[in-house]
Amino acid sequence: MTYDEFKRHVGKAGLTIRAFAELLKLNPASISNHAKTGDVPSHLAVIAVLLAELAEQKVNYRDVLAKVEIAPKKARGAGIGRFGGNRQDLLFVLSPAKATSGETK
Repeated sequence: MTYDEFKRHVGKAGLTIRAFAELLKLNPASISNHAKTGDVPSHLAVIAVLLAELAEQKVNYRDVLAKVEIAPKKARGAGIGRFGGNRQDLLFVLSPAKATSGETK
């Protein structure tokens, strides 16, 4: 599904992209990043179509989804306050004698 079609279905459900993401415990930026590629993953497309259809049939999907325990997705990428995530550990551990002499082998 194209991102434009996805936005249309989300709007038909009475939601913004941000509200859609929050409803599913997703990061709003993760959803809007699909605008760059122009395509949306099929699992998000299916959810958007179903929510739009439920809204059209006057079914209160918010109450239904409130009954489901949705675990928030773990954030990926850089840690809080760190550009680029965690630093890489040392590849080689130097013995104290080699460390003082400057030798690395």
